[in-house]
Amino acid sequence: MIIFNYLLVCLIFGTTFLAIKVGVDAWAPPFFSAGIRFFLAGLILFFWMVWKKKTNLSLLIHKEMLLTGIGLTFGTFSTLYWAEQYVSSGFAAVLSATAPMMMLVLQTLVLRQKTTSRSVFGCILGFVGIVLLLLPHLTITANIRWIIGCVAILFGQIFYSSGALYSKRVIRKFPQASPIALNAAQMIYGGLLLLVLSLFTEHVDIKSMLTTKAIGSLLYLIVIGSMVGHSLFYWLVAKTNPVFPTTWLYISPTIALTFGVLFYGETITWVSAIGVITIITGTVFANLDSLKQLINKKRIDSIPVRQAKVLD
Repeated sequence: MIIFNYLLVCLIFGTTFLAIKVGVDAWAPPFFSAGIRFFLAGLILFFWMVWKKKTNLSLLIHKEMLLTGIGLTFGTFSTLYWAEQYVSSGFAAVLSATAPMMMLVLQTLVLRQKTTSRSVFGCILGFVGIVLLLLPHLTITANIRWIIGCVAILFGQIFYSSGALYSKRVIRKFPQASPIALNAAQMIYGGLLLLVLSLFTEHVDIKSMLTTKAIGSLLYLIVIGSMVGHSLFYWLVAKTNPVFPTTWLYISPTIALTFGVLFYGETITWVSAIGVITIITGTVFANLDSLKQLINKKRIDSIPVRQAKVLD
C-alpha cells in the first residue's frame, strides 16, 4: 500500500500542473480559481477532521495557521497560477521542483545550519539546469511574460520553502492536532487570501467559467489534487518518514512534461530536456545527505534494544 499510494501521489501531483493550465486557458481567473480550490478543499477537510474529533475549531484562531497559509498556499500558488497563463505545465512542474534546493539555501543562509559540499554541488547543478531549461527561450524576441512567469514560479518556491520550514515548528507546537487538520487550516487561510487578491485584481465573470474545461479542472484540483493528494501525502508521512514522500518532486516533473506533450500539445527542445534532467539530478544531490541520515536513523530505530547495545 505504501508503494501504491506513493506512486499515486506522484501521478496526482504530476497531473495537477496540467489541470491548472487547462483551467487558466479556459479563461478561469488564476487567483480566483486557486482561491476557490484551496478554500473549499481546506474547509471540507477541516470539518471532516472536526467530525472525526481529530481537531477542534479553536485551531483556526491561531496566527500560525495564517502564517503557514501565506507561505505554503498563498505565496506559492498565486505565482504558479498566474505564471501558467504563459508557461507550459511541464516547465512549471520542473521549476517547482527547485523547492528542496531553495529550502537548503534558506537553512544555510538564514538558519545558519551547516551543509555539505555534496548539497552545495546539488544546488549549483540545479541552477545550471534552470539556465539550460530557459536558454532556448532567452532570445532578443523572447516573450517577456514567459520569462517573468518562470521567475514568478521560482519566487513562489521561496514562499513554499519558508512555509515548509515554518510548518515543522507549527507541527511541534500543536502535537495534538492531526497534520491533515493543520494542512486544511492553512489551506483555508491561503485560499481566503487568494480570493481577496482576486477581488482587487481580477474581473470574475462566473458565466465565462461555466465551461466543461474550467469546471472539470476546478473539481479535479479540489477533490483529487488537494483532498486526495494531500491526504495520501500525510498518510505516507505517518507511515514512513517526512522525507520519503517529498521525493515526488523528483518524479512528478517528468510525468507533467509527458502529459503536457502527449495531451496538450506542449513542446520541449533537447536543450530544455537536458535542463530538466540536470535540475532533477541537482535536487537529488542537494537532499541526498538528509535522506541518508533519515534512512540510517530509521534503520537504527528498528534494531531491538539488546542488539543496539551490542552494536554500541
